[in-house]
Amino acid sequence: MRFIFNTSYEQDIRLAKHGGHVFWYSALALLMAAAPWIIAEYWLAQLTFVLIYAIVGLGLMLLAGFTGQFSMGHAAFLGVGAYTQAYLTGLGWPFPVALFCSALLSALVGVVVGLPALRVKGIYLGIATLSFGFIVEEVFARWESVTGGNAGKHLKAPNLFGYEVSSGDSFYFLCLAITVVCTVLILNLDSEISAQSMGIPLANYKTLSFALSAALAGVGGALYAHKLQFISPDQFNIIQSIDLLLMVVIGGLGSVHGAFLGAIFLISMPQVIALSKDYLPDAIGQAPGLQSVVYGVVLIAFVLFEPLGLYGRWLKIRTWIQLFPFYRKGMFKRQKSFQKSDRLK
Repeated sequence: MRFIFNTSYEQDIRLAKHGGHVFWYSALALLMAAAPWIIAEYWLAQLTFVLIYAIVGLGLMLLAGFTGQFSMGHAAFLGVGAYTQAYLTGLGWPFPVALFCSALLSALVGVVVGLPALRVKGIYLGIATLSFGFIVEEVFARWESVTGGNAGKHLKAPNLFGYEVSSGDSFYFLCLAITVVCTVLILNLDSEISAQSMGIPLANYKTLSFALSAALAGVGGALYAHKLQFISPDQFNIIQSIDLLLMVVIGGLGSVHGAFLGAIFLISMPQVIALSKDYLPDAIGQAPGLQSVVYGVVLIAFVLFEPLGLYGRWLKIRTWIQLFPFYRKGMFKRQKSFQKSDRLK
């Protein structure tokens, strides 16, 4: 088992805590860089969607995991970013400028939602954000001059400094670079307990967390729109919001790793269900709503048996391996009082 003794503040804030982190993250970086040459085009597209949803998941994890606020209408921020990107690139704006404006407008909308959200919490906050999601979806459908209404809106491939990112490989690398930047930014944010201990006004930072979460959702929405090259209001409905919340809960609340694990789950689960239909009885495999039932069962199972999500399960497995044969079954029970505000790295 590895013991780390920090002797300076620089060691404490360093992203790679020890040589093992450097080795494994370097190996992961090499694997991600080589992905276009080692996996098929279809699976590269799915990996691109994982990166896009991971960006959105980082924002929602910041909101739910760091500050304890839940959003049931987060797909609205995704839609704001997507439609802003579609509109501005349609006017001929450069991709980086349009992406920045998508994030900025989503952040401003997040502030509008975040300020009233300071007065409510729990189920009331969920209802408030859910209502906001319905309103924004209706705006997307009605504001036809900007959004195209229910007929939808088409996008062209991103143009980055004169280079058209039209191939699947080039767009994957673009998403990968943006995901790395967003991850590094999130890793450098302080937790709520640190903020309280330093006397920072928590109310202001909860509003800021809504803005940052919405901005990341806007970035993800912009990339999502370019990947699909077509968007319509029904892509940003309550089902999408539930999927996003499901993603961070199953991945692991308060964990940067959990945002990525949740994104992998969200993208891979439909593929697993589709592949397993041929092996199921027709009454089950061909039944409508099978995916929703599976999602519901998986979510209930995680809430009951593994509240820390996939990353929490990995932490337990890793600890068991490190402490074997001295691992105690109740070791993680003592951490329950810290789950709401402390992040797992």
